[in-house]
Amino acid sequence: MTFVRLGYSAISVNLKNSSTSKTMTYSRFSKLDDRDAAIRKLVQIAEENINNCLRLIKYNVASDILFYRISSKLIPLADHPDIEDWDYMDALSNSLQNIKDYLDDHPTMRVDFHADHFVIVNSQKSVVLKNSLKTLRMHYRILKGMGIDPVHRCVMHVGGGYGNKEKALEQFVHNWGLIPTDLQRMIILENDDKTFTLVETLYLCEKLGIPLVFDLHHHMANHESSHWYDYWDNIMNTWSTSSLPIKMHISSPRSEDKFRAHADYVDSKLFIEFLNRIKGTVPKIDCMIEAKQKDEALIKLMNELQDYPEIEIIDGASFYVR
Repeated sequence: MTFVRLGYSAISVNLKNSSTSKTMTYSRFSKLDDRDAAIRKLVQIAEENINNCLRLIKYNVASDILFYRISSKLIPLADHPDIEDWDYMDALSNSLQNIKDYLDDHPTMRVDFHADHFVIVNSQKSVVLKNSLKTLRMHYRILKGMGIDPVHRCVMHVGGGYGNKEKALEQFVHNWGLIPTDLQRMIILENDDKTFTLVETLYLCEKLGIPLVFDLHHHMANHESSHWYDYWDNIMNTWSTSSLPIKMHISSPRSEDKFRAHADYVDSKLFIEFLNRIKGTVPKIDCMIEAKQKDEALIKLMNELQDYPEIEIIDGASFYVR
């Protein structure tokens, strides 16, 4: 028997006017003659994003959804090299404190990030690595500002293959030694749909002591062997030192022609096949839904799971699989 929680990322299709990714381009910022006024505009946008993030977290708790991924675009231009004088954490401390206060009252809520595609740890270019670390530091500070322990809270892909995946993996190992320890502890790695397979990502995770976030859809699109369950014990072991339950991503292909793209909803049959493979191997698992319909996809999946005899529904977003 395994306890399963479902979550979704960033945007709700049911809670209106709740975007947490409103932004200002650097081009627009730089065209404003009054720099102080431009900074105030950034603060205004960021506060709106953070306030909407709190609205979403409250909505999620009311809907029994205790697993949520925050948008990585919460604070626009926070990691831009030409605005390093902006102390965004000080400017936004009160808004972040409001989230901290709420999460303190709801300690079972799991909140995390997924780094953007331009955050590349295995780049051979020092400037790319430097900028990636700056963005990761921003995520770390935001988590701390929300009162969240940053350990194992930021999902990343391995990075680019650069025409030689073996060399690219070793570049990751090399660059890992250049990453501050507190940021290392924040990172968890996900197998991707085009470049680094489950086996290749697992190599890094086992070598460097990083938890692996298994993405089933990505594995279906990009694998050496389709039998992911042959590696399930290894995946579980990467989480052995974490205080958090093992995490995985679930989504469905949009179509055969657009296999890598996410569908609007999750195929419950595909998901139940996964759950029946892993039930009893872990006491708990948190499953992040990556579907275009976000929380509506979660609701639909929960409704469909009720029809499976091995599923015991607990609330609106969690259940046991027996």
